[in-house]
Amino acid sequence: MKKTVTALTLSAALALALTACGSGSGGGSTAPEESAATTGLEDGVFTVAMECNYAPFNWTQSDDSNGAVPISGGSDYAYGYDVMFAKEIAEAADCELEIVKMEWDALIPALQSGSVDAVIAGQCITAERAAQVDFSDPYYYASIVCLVKSDGEYAGAQGISDFEGAVATSQLGTVWYDTCLPQMPGVEILPAQESVPAMLVALDSGAVDLVVTDQPTALSACKAYPDMVMLDFSGTEGDFDVSEEETNFGISVQKGNTGLVEIINEVLGQYTPEDYTARMDEAIEVQPLNQE
Repeated sequence: MKKTVTALTLSAALALALTACGSGSGGGSTAPEESAATTGLEDGVFTVAMECNYAPFNWTQSDDSNGAVPISGGSDYAYGYDVMFAKEIAEAADCELEIVKMEWDALIPALQSGSVDAVIAGQCITAERAAQVDFSDPYYYASIVCLVKSDGEYAGAQGISDFEGAVATSQLGTVWYDTCLPQMPGVEILPAQESVPAMLVALDSGAVDLVVTDQPTALSACKAYPDMVMLDFSGTEGDFDVSEEETNFGISVQKGNTGLVEIINEVLGQYTPEDYTARMDEAIEVQPLNQE
């Protein structure tokens, strides 16, 4: 799954960003109002919202180790796969980076209201979301998997039809819960969990037999909880029936902000899917739950 690289060159994208973010008097013909409409970065700050609670995509930590960034309005820091890209985009746009911590359901409304410039939070590029916000090219491609206890009844499952009688949950407002869990015959679906950590605690405590999530989250969970195992049915008849849009992750911006999308896509255009995998592995290795 190759990305579409925008026709705009990197130098042109940077020129847009500098026009939007520069503090000096400009000699170009673009008026300040036009710059603001193009990127929304006229204040020189790239404001990004994320949960800071969704390792390995993003998490909260107490210091700036590994290049973590302060979370606005508090003493903690954010890091993870999403922060890595947020830093690169801010640098390309010649802007300061501000990370804002929000609940999952507040992310898209924050974009729509204009209180943040972008959401970088492990969002799948679904048609429903794309009707509300604009997305970059994918910055990660991930299969949807099941996560179970290694010594549990369902550890040997060979497909999604092998979980009859199981109790399951996933995170609220996700493809995992809304689309995938209903495809599993004979599974009792409990109410959705507010966050990934809550979902994992439900599995670890025995409240459920399985959770459905994406591959990076499952790999991260297996690092933090050695008694969990990931079951990936990709490419088999027992896999979930999901579209490509439901496994491609994008960076979202306010509807119509094509200038910022172009800048983001120029940064992403330097990477291949293999590069994304390598960077995700880096994030998984340094997530706080791995540090004893």
